[in-house]
Amino acid sequence: MASSQPIDTGIEERFAELRVRVAAMSFPHALAVGDRAADFELPNAQGHRVHLADQLDRGAVVFIFYAGAWCPSLLAISPELPDGSRTMVEQAALTFEVLSDLHSTVAAAYRITFTLTPTEQALFLEVGNDLGKANGDTGWVLPAPATFVIAGDGTIQHTRVDADYTCRITADKILSALRTITT
Repeated sequence: MASSQPIDTGIEERFAELRVRVAAMSFPHALAVGDRAADFELPNAQGHRVHLADQLDRGAVVFIFYAGAWCPSLLAISPELPDGSRTMVEQAALTFEVLSDLHSTVAAAYRITFTLTPTEQALFLEVGNDLGKANGDTGWVLPAPATFVIAGDGTIQHTRVDADYTCRITADKILSALRTITT
């Protein structure tokens, strides 16, 4: 989170409370193994449209939802506007697509969204992280950190949805899931 001022203890405690609340969330209705992946078309960091069906024509697809450039994780689909995604791609020299899920419509289709409370929104604003501006959306809706491995036929083969952004799937598990797909 960008801020030129040091974060005081009160803010740290409030973010800790937020992390506890979010980490306790579950998403029992998220798309699961065996479900058909929700198709989508989203702009990448350069503004070009990327269609999931076109990617699946080439074989299996792995994508990861994340909350934004301020979220420390491997990245792929974010509610951030394309300009924010492009900056992150350039700064991190990423070699994979970063897509902008404006209004979290794709995350909602995968049933993994949550909304920050007004108190949490105020906390983000207090430290200079205006998600409404960064995401071009006043809803303050974020995706839960999630990974989906989808076979070329559009069937979800592996999922991991965990609201605790510090608990991420390992590359080994993604590779293992990919090895089980026969296309």
